[in-house]
Formats: sequence, structure tokens, C-alpha cells
Amino acid sequence: MAVGVQIDFKAATLAQYDEIIKKMGFKPGGSGGPFLFHWVTKTDDGIRVTDVWESQKAFEKFAEEQIGPFAAEVGLPNPPKIQFFEVHNYLTGAGV
Repeated sequence: MAVGVQIDFKAATLAQYDEIIKKMGFKPGGSGGPFLFHWVTKTDDGIRVTDVWESQKAFEKFAEEQIGPFAAEVGLPNPPKIQFFEVHNYLTGAGV
């Protein structure tokens, strides 16, 4: 079952997020990645990443191997707050 993941990084910046994405080998607006869907936005106190993954286990493995280490490399100041949601359905746009 697909799982929604909301990750709030307090005091993080979009520039730090961009560095992490670059270190992972992804391009803004590009395709690829182990997730089904991904987007990020600035919040009043940091950034929020929202993803849809095939499973919580798949997200946790990627978080341990990539998100955590790269977040530390770019100096994110706080551990993120992570919430999981059961996904009833998701749609992708044409050509995705």
C-alpha cells in the first residue's frame, strides 16, 4: 500500500534542500527517484517535503541511506518531524 510522507525541516532553507537534491543526483523538475511523487515548499519556519512512496519501509531505507547523511552534510540544524499517511489513491499527470 502506498504511503504519504510529510517531512518538516524546521530552520532549513530551500538552498539547503537544493544542495541535497543535487547531491542525490536529481534535477529540479526532473524525473527519477525511488518515490512515486515528490514536492517541496517553504514554510513559516523552514521547509516541508511531501512524498508518496510505495511503502514506509522503502522511505525509511532511503532516509537512512541518503536523506539523513546529506542533510547532515549541508548542515540542517534540526532533525525533521516525519508523519505518515495511508494513501487511498494517487494520480499522476499525463506524460509522467
